[in-house]
Amino acid sequence: MKHNNVIPNIHFHKDWDTRVRTWFNQPMRKRRRRRARNLKAAKSAPRPVDGPLRPIVHCPTNKYNMRLRLGRGFSIEELKEAGIPFKLAPTIGIAVDQRRKNRSVDAMQDNVQRLKEYRSKLILFPKNPAKPKAGEATKDDLAVAAQLTDKLMPIPSKKPTIEVRTITNEDRAKYAYRSLRIERTNQKYEGIRKKRAAEKAAAEAEKAKK
Repeated sequence: MKHNNVIPNIHFHKDWDTRVRTWFNQPMRKRRRRRARNLKAAKSAPRPVDGPLRPIVHCPTNKYNMRLRLGRGFSIEELKEAGIPFKLAPTIGIAVDQRRKNRSVDAMQDNVQRLKEYRSKLILFPKNPAKPKAGEATKDDLAVAAQLTDKLMPIPSKKPTIEVRTITNEDRAKYAYRSLRIERTNQKYEGIRKKRAAEKAAAEAEKAKK
């Protein structure tokens, strides 16, 4: 022992075991989640367990705009393009968002196609099975109808395709930096060159008249 230090007094008799966070009830939690899923499916039957159909949208900002996710609901323009009345959509399991606006034609067409595909696969249960109305399912359709417990029309995963080829002598002769500089210069002097060409053509026309 050296210097005037505190005598070691390690507290080994604290009730540490009462403060340990354990995770031993995982099997029971698994059974509880499964029971909750079954109850949810039974409560929502014969509708899909995943809820209403939602559109595929792009995430905001330049950092994430290449990613796709499910939106809040379809816009009124998309429903009109798909031929689905605005008030009918929520009753047949289609989410609607009145505030959403379409800013891309391609994204709008994709969602319209998504609505048409959903409508073609939809089995609409009649209010009166004895007298089904137009567009409602018949007895044969109801006999084969089953509740969808998986994801409702999940987002398709698209992997980019890379084309591989051998490098030729023409490719080796090209210089990307030089090409970019030439195009940049052409863009910069495009206006003045057009002006000079017009002035030259006008001067030659005057000479020809004389």
